Amino acid sequence: MSSRYRAGIVGASGYTGLELVKLIHRHPHLELGWLTGERTAGQTLSQVHPGPWDLPLIPLEEAYARAGQVDAVFLCLPHGASMAAVQRFHRAGLLVIDLSADFRLPDPALYTRWYGVQHTAPELLAQARYGLCELFRETLRGSRLIAVPGCYPTSVNLGLYPLARAGWLGDPVIVDAKSGISGAGRKVQLRYHFVEANENIAPYSPGRRHRHIAEMELVLNRANGPVERRFLFTPHLLPVSRGILSTMYVRVPPDVDESAIWALYRERYAGEPFIHLLPPGQLPSLAHTVHTNRCAIGLIPVDPGPAPGTEYVVAASIDNLLKGASGQAIQCFNIAVGLDETAGLL
Repeated sequence: MSSRYRAGIVGASGYTGLELVKLIHRHPHLELGWLTGERTAGQTLSQVHPGPWDLPLIPLEEAYARAGQVDAVFLCLPHGASMAAVQRFHRAGLLVIDLSADFRLPDPALYTRWYGVQHTAPELLAQARYGLCELFRETLRGSRLIAVPGCYPTSVNLGLYPLARAGWLGDPVIVDAKSGISGAGRKVQLRYHFVEANENIAPYSPGRRHRHIAEMELVLNRANGPVERRFLFTPHLLPVSRGILSTMYVRVPPDVDESAIWALYRERYAGEPFIHLLPPGQLPSLAHTVHTNRCAIGLIPVDPGPAPGTEYVVAASIDNLLKGASGQAIQCFNIAVGLDETAGLL
């Protein structure tokens, strides 16, 4: 590939598609080719999202015919809807970056268990690379099919990976996570209406019901040999537009102290442009990361004092639309084609 690229966006009328448009417009090596929107085809992006981009939205079938006009395609479709499109664009020789869940799990049976539908492109699962850049950067270089991680697992996996990799992450892991309403997309449901969500907070899919547990297990239970670690995960809907804050309750071995944990995190994330380790004693907020591609991480012992024990609180925050979706997708693109990883993101 050259140092100048063109990209198509499938599903550009959603929130993640709009973020990609913004990021590509400021990217020094990437420009827009075409945009699709099935329910909005025939309109312009500025009619769907008020803004300066009078870009036409075309149907997906037209995008297939115009695949040769772009080098890469970003798919912003719901789970279950990406499989056929990934097959078509992959066959056309494009770099395919899928923001849905359809290629995140390597086993089609595991996908069916968590998502309730049969996988119709199992032959591509072995080729898909899981795009959590800070952990799997080398596997992304030169890849032609990348699955962008889910927003909740991005915060949890980045927050806990150093402990898991060292063999210091105990069982079970309890995760309390909160997301802005944009994490649900633009679909119309009662609980996302302003009157229902404003001045309110509500848990959903508690315990072991949420599909994103599969990605936490995929990354953290394989970080240091196969481990059967149990994740209890309860997400909550926050009355804010964007951002994720995941608070994790963990146990470490009795011979591991706080200074050793901090040394581990500093070594693992040294030089990472999008990881912000907060000072000891400080935990992140949404304000640390919204409108950025960063993940802010902090940790404190559960018990204060000179002998804090083995229980710790680890917290991580991200912007669900950027580091949890479109920003990470651009980061994956940069790595895959050999550009500066931060291009278009700082």
